[in-house]
Amino acid sequence: MSVFNLDKILRPERVAVVGASDDPSSVGHAVFRNLGAHFGGAVYPVNPARAQVGGVRAYPSVRELPERPDLAVICTPARAVADVLGECGETGILGTVVISAGFGEIGEEGKALEKGVLEVVRRFPGLRVVGPNCLGVIVPGNGLNASFAGMTPRVGRVAFVSQSGAVCASVLDWAEEEEIGFSCFISVGNMLDVDFGDLIDYLAADPGTDALVLYVESVPRARKFLSAARAFTRTKPIVAYKAGRFPESAKAASSHTGAMAGEDAVYEAGFERAGIVRILESSELFGCAEILARRRIPRRGRLGIVTNAGGSGVMATDALMAVGGTLARLSEPTIERLSQELPRYWSHGNPVDVLGDAPPERYAEAVELVIRDEGVDAVLALFTPQALTDPTETARRTAEVSSRTAKPILCSWMGGRSVREAVRSLNQAKIPTYATPEHAVRAFTALVSFARRQEILYETPRDLPVLLDERRHEVGKRLSERSPTGPMLLSETDSKGVLQAYGLPVTVPRRAGSADEAVAAARSIGYPVVIKIDSPQITHKTDVGGVALNLRSDDDVRSGFDAIVARTRTRRPDASISGVTVQSMRTLTDGYEMILGTKKDPTFGAAILVGMGGVTTELLRDRVLGLPPLNERLARRMLESLRCWPLLEGYRGRPGVNLELLLETLIRFSYLVAELPQIRELDINPLLVTPDEVVALDARVILDETVLGREEDKPYSHLAIRPYPETFVGWRSLPDGTRVLLRPIRPEDEPLWSAMLDSASTESLFQRFRQLVRRTHELAARFCFIDYDREMAIVAELVEGGKRELVGVGRMVADPDHVTAEYAVFVVDAWQGKGLGALLTDYCLEIAPAWGVRELIAYTTLSNTRAVKLFRKRGFAFARLNGGNELEARKTLP
Repeated sequence: MSVFNLDKILRPERVAVVGASDDPSSVGHAVFRNLGAHFGGAVYPVNPARAQVGGVRAYPSVRELPERPDLAVICTPARAVADVLGECGETGILGTVVISAGFGEIGEEGKALEKGVLEVVRRFPGLRVVGPNCLGVIVPGNGLNASFAGMTPRVGRVAFVSQSGAVCASVLDWAEEEEIGFSCFISVGNMLDVDFGDLIDYLAADPGTDALVLYVESVPRARKFLSAARAFTRTKPIVAYKAGRFPESAKAASSHTGAMAGEDAVYEAGFERAGIVRILESSELFGCAEILARRRIPRRGRLGIVTNAGGSGVMATDALMAVGGTLARLSEPTIERLSQELPRYWSHGNPVDVLGDAPPERYAEAVELVIRDEGVDAVLALFTPQALTDPTETARRTAEVSSRTAKPILCSWMGGRSVREAVRSLNQAKIPTYATPEHAVRAFTALVSFARRQEILYETPRDLPVLLDERRHEVGKRLSERSPTGPMLLSETDSKGVLQAYGLPVTVPRRAGSADEAVAAARSIGYPVVIKIDSPQITHKTDVGGVALNLRSDDDVRSGFDAIVARTRTRRPDASISGVTVQSMRTLTDGYEMILGTKKDPTFGAAILVGMGGVTTELLRDRVLGLPPLNERLARRMLESLRCWPLLEGYRGRPGVNLELLLETLIRFSYLVAELPQIRELDINPLLVTPDEVVALDARVILDETVLGREEDKPYSHLAIRPYPETFVGWRSLPDGTRVLLRPIRPEDEPLWSAMLDSASTESLFQRFRQLVRRTHELAARFCFIDYDREMAIVAELVEGGKRELVGVGRMVADPDHVTAEYAVFVVDAWQGKGLGALLTDYCLEIAPAWGVRELIAYTTLSNTRAVKLFRKRGFAFARLNGGNELEARKTLP
């Protein structure tokens, strides 16, 4: 449902309070009082037991209101909520906030009431519900306080959305003390209808919101959440605090991957992929909100520190280094100017210690010189009250410096009563202030990480060709045909067969039911060999002594066979043993054992894990998680984040591994994960990585019985991010017979896309973009790095003599609800007039219904006769905009 009818909740003109009361201890009284304080529209109390509430005529139900309100705030007991919502739906009230508690949070009885509420929502399309079990919503800019909070915050440009009403109350109290305002302040409660994704989409389009702070306990509908967040963070930052970091869910995992890919690690991977800055302490939530509210977001992380006490400068430096920050290196001209202005014994470096006797003028001059340095992105101003200092005047002078620069200045005036007036002065000047240097540093680095994450997300990946065999699709069919009541653990042979179908190299195991068969297999393979126990009940073979390594003779194999079978029968008498598997022994002369795996997370779906492997993998825990699909840059970033990355590159004379093969392996594995929803967990451990090869020495696949024997309800529903739409790739012919490949654009296409723009005339570019465009990476990233759930750009590619060239693009950008999509087509000058624009348009009209869009809208001008003719021929209906030259063309799709 997304942003549909959210204006009714956040921009209402008339509000009804159902359950309004004169009882000062009731929620209905607090909500009605808050609405009456600042809201400029009509407020109707609804209470069947009272003729008046607060001196205002009350109505027995929403059906009897004199005007239909946009918003109904429901404060009744939980058992009455479904009936009230039904009345709202029947009378056309489409915006509701259910403050009432007593639903899913209390157990089975409450869950039954939630079910009743959901039935009502489904019965009335367009009815939107915030809550239940929430504090309410506040929009200070229009005086709306539809909550039972004790105060209305100031107007600001940061939105705050929280699952916890108690956290909302704390943030409001703190914000009042710090004189910080909000554009919206929303408590979402149980999120039966309106969820994080809806509100992120709404706030992305809100011109009054510059940033968003989230307090998250859980994420329903993760794909929707990530899609909305990725769109938001293209232009505005999101900071999130995730509560509940240490669940015990991983204890039940069946594989190494499952054991290490705990819920919190997957949240971290999801936030990173969406460009969300995650903070780990609740105090940082307030600190980040403060720096966001001041609207100065550092784009890089070089911090200058000015202090009147050496100790506080050391504290700030330690905190900065602990979080991987960067202490700015001051330029020589800055050092010279500081030496002219400061006493002889100043620190002569960063941190800049202006000494404890510094008057306000000296302190402010140092701040100004440091903030002007081109190598400094922000300044942390530290102050400790001493005998000869003036905290308030120093704060005032620092605020004057801040008013003359676009760079952020953060302050920490340490102390109590003696600095209270100074802190108030800084707050009034819109300068973020923190109680300690550590808090200031963490807030600063969290915001810097937003810029870094954006840079990482939109790095252009290399086009690493990965050819997949079409026969791989047979694997999915075979897995789907398995009985959901049968064994879910595939044998090592079958598990490696899955990997082979995706071009992943494996050591091929041979089954042997006896010692003689094992010897015959070993002779055929060639010594040395490895033998492993073959049992469908045993996942970790080494745990039961079921592996024998480096066997070099027939006698070794016979004794090894007898030994591992005997050990396994002793340690797992319940397991059925088929024999052993035999495979070649690989050595680690110049290689490393890694682990590569996947696990289905209940929130974010399939996640990919890579790290150091072998029997100590869970002990070392050098691993990283990422969400599929992966491209070359995302896969490389995962590897670079490992502690073992220097070893993989080559360390102290030891050669590095074949990184190209390792990256290709990760990408192939990403395809496997995306295309096989039947897999719940998969381990490749160890994955042997050497300078010459990458090969899976062991593998185990655990199937997901919940998806066997049936088709997916929605393609790729096991993924939080929609992968590349292979189904929208097709060859077509132009009228002159030229064959053109039509396919969705990829991030790897940035060089080809930029070359296409370079070959186009200024006139063609202006007609497409309606402005002169500068060819930058940022522009290319905007058009090549797209979310296939929200945007579909079909490029026309020519392939001649091995050379690839893009000559046109048809682009559809859908609204969050996928009701309509704006369409635009662009063809380079050399290919105009050859039918390519028509070909792209027809192809987009063909695939749009399968993409879920019901209407296309295009904008052009009367003077663009070629586009007008193209759209008219395909049945678009035209309307002139504002009686001028611009046209809107619409077409309803089947």
